[in-house]
Amino acid sequence: MKFLFDFFPILLFFIFYKLYDIYAATLVMIIASVVQVGAFWLKHRRFENMHLVTLALVVLLGGATLLLHDERFVMWKPTAVNWLFAVAFFGSAFIGQRPLIERMMTGAIDLPAEVWRKLNHAWAGFFFLMGALNIYVAFYYGLDLDADTRREIWVNFKLFGMMGLTMLFVVAQAFYLAKHMPEEEAPSAANSDTTDAKKEE
Repeated sequence: MKFLFDFFPILLFFIFYKLYDIYAATLVMIIASVVQVGAFWLKHRRFENMHLVTLALVVLLGGATLLLHDERFVMWKPTAVNWLFAVAFFGSAFIGQRPLIERMMTGAIDLPAEVWRKLNHAWAGFFFLMGALNIYVAFYYGLDLDADTRREIWVNFKLFGMMGLTMLFVVAQAFYLAKHMPEEEAPSAANSDTTDAKKEE
């Protein structure tokens, strides 16, 4: 459920794009992101940093798309989000006593420091590649196709491609963690809070 909650604005973006156009979808995504952050605060009486970062980028780039009537800004949003997360994960290996992935999963599992380090680097690399892949699909894939078809491909990739790749990566993480923890702790890996990092591209 948490995973679906994080993808809620992206799902609405996809639906309203199919019903109307990319500008209506962008407006709805901005509103949905505000509602998402507000609903989380009402339930938990706190904010999540990743929700706030994503909201800021949605408002900034989505707002630019609406004000300038230029879809390129909102198409950059998934890359901006993913690359900020990549920097955060990579930088946490050098700032503070524990990498970000270990802080996010505190209390869930107990792993050697080297395993945490490798897993943290894996997430940083995953986010970087996702950002690069978004640029390729949004601006370079199918240059021989018309603009409407290319936009359609990007919108489908934004929902199905990114969500599918994230789920595959989380499953791969679960198998990796299972090799480094006691048998009774293995199931918790699949339900790790690391999926929080992939909300709304």
